[in-house]
Amino acid sequence: MSFSEYTQFDGLGLASLVKSKEVSSLELIEAAIAQIETENPSLNAVINTFYELAKKESRETSYTDHHLFAGVPMLLKDITQEIKGQTITSGSLLFQHNIAKDDSEFVKRLRKTGTVFIGQTNVPELALMGIIEPTLYGPTRNPRNHDYTPGGSSGGSAAAVASGMVPIAGANDGGGSIRIPAAYCGLFGLKPTRGRTPTGPSYGRHWQGASVDHILSRSVRDSAAMLDAIQGSEKGAAFHTSNSTTSFLSSTQKLISKPLTIAFSVQSPLDTEVHSDCKQAVLNCVQMLEDAGHHVVEKSAPVNGQTLAKSYLTMYFGEVAATLSLAAEQLGRKVAQKDVEPTTWLLGLLDKATTAEEFVLGLREWDKAAFAMEAFHETYDLYLTPTTAFPPAKIGELALKNYERKMISIVSKLGLGAILKKTAFVDQLAIKSLEKTPFTQLANLTGQPAMSLPLYQTREGLPCGVQVMAARGKESLLYQLAGQLEQSSAWVKPIITA
Repeated sequence: MSFSEYTQFDGLGLASLVKSKEVSSLELIEAAIAQIETENPSLNAVINTFYELAKKESRETSYTDHHLFAGVPMLLKDITQEIKGQTITSGSLLFQHNIAKDDSEFVKRLRKTGTVFIGQTNVPELALMGIIEPTLYGPTRNPRNHDYTPGGSSGGSAAAVASGMVPIAGANDGGGSIRIPAAYCGLFGLKPTRGRTPTGPSYGRHWQGASVDHILSRSVRDSAAMLDAIQGSEKGAAFHTSNSTTSFLSSTQKLISKPLTIAFSVQSPLDTEVHSDCKQAVLNCVQMLEDAGHHVVEKSAPVNGQTLAKSYLTMYFGEVAATLSLAAEQLGRKVAQKDVEPTTWLLGLLDKATTAEEFVLGLREWDKAAFAMEAFHETYDLYLTPTTAFPPAKIGELALKNYERKMISIVSKLGLGAILKKTAFVDQLAIKSLEKTPFTQLANLTGQPAMSLPLYQTREGLPCGVQVMAARGKESLLYQLAGQLEQSSAWVKPIITA
């Protein structure tokens, strides 16, 4: 199969060729390998490959119509998406020798669709950042322009899909990690409702329910079909969402029968700057929706963005500290500052100055926001914002400055975490860390589904996404809208080179 033939089809398209025996799964695997070997040296999206295992599986498996993605090559994200016998590093030196004892439930369900895993994609350390520049593997670059980030934390998967290595790749989203890379790379990305997809057994309450797993794709229908296949309750899971009675795939082809009432905002919930291109992306979408007969009004979400940002960061403190404790058990020694990146170490330090009371109060803010948003959606079917406040940053632009690294070192040596926390530092940290991407966390904290649509690009050719949120359980409505907008001339087409 030639490069042009391989990349002109989405995942479902390639699977149909395998089922009709027009091509073999092995041909697809070989095409994917050729594209990875061509593109990855400059992008650094794939950090581990299973070429021979993938070839063996594709030769030995008899694919049928029951395999939705029969023989289609796929990459998995190097965090939570565990493959038995393979390393799972979470982008950290701490876990560089960590071997998965079993497939995660998410991976087990992917296997049943017929996908063939050919490797793993790069992530920032512990998936904490909206960019991918880990010390362990180095930065991943944006296929649109190699000087820029593809976003994080699923940016390795996004870069792989956008460059044509694979049609679909595993992703997860704990604060925008599907939607931000989708926006930066010109892809479609949907974060499902909390509890819609499995996260266990190792991560049953991953990031206290903020994080959910799904995929990144070039087509809307691939995302919808995969969600049909992998949704469903998981034994022992902390969160459950009832299976949809409507096929998500069929929703992509179903017209919206009546005008919707839609709210939109281009104002940052942190009261920080929003780039004109990101605003224009939303305003253009608003015009398209009005032209289609929908009622669109400017209205911000009824939440306190700064309070939520602080509560989100409080969760970070606890999750990082817990992960470092787990690492210490595995290593048989205490984790030292040199073992992790400075930001990770700082977050762990700040946990030591955070009480259980503060942690619980932070989670209660999530619940308050969830109730407020459900009430909001009784009036408004959908809520539109920019996916990000700025187009992609340049590689290294958001890295810690030398004085920030020195400050973290001093705080650690002198044990000043508690004193630092009593200042306005945490509020400033919340704004600094989220000011480029302040829109996506709300859906994670409330558990709502949200998607990023590739509907705009800057004069420099960098995509800007439009985020659309719906009430819990309303993925079908999101897929309906996405399916219609995908047919518009505004939809950013993939730029894939041989």
